[in-house]
Amino acid sequence: MIPFILYVYAALLFIGGFIGFKAGSKVSLYMGVVSSFLILFGLFIVGNNAVFGYVFTGAVSGLLTGTFLIRLVKTKKFMPAGMLLIISAVACIISVLQVL
Repeated sequence: MIPFILYVYAALLFIGGFIGFKAGSKVSLYMGVVSSFLILFGLFIVGNNAVFGYVFTGAVSGLLTGTFLIRLVKTKKFMPAGMLLIISAVACIISVLQVL
């Protein structure tokens, strides 16, 4: 069940990048694709070394949580930064709990 949640998280990051691109942000597209690739890479690692894979996905989602927190504070708009902040924090917590 946990890998499925992280696959959905990767898909949301990917889709979010394209939504940002439609709004005129090439950076959103690049970062959405890279971020989703990193989460998928972490899930690939989980197949070989579960602890390292979940640490990797936890680190990536933790960095994204911090990034979206900064964006939320700067823009004071819940969408999209606030929503992605919550989703990234949940993904980070789920990943960390798998290691403990």
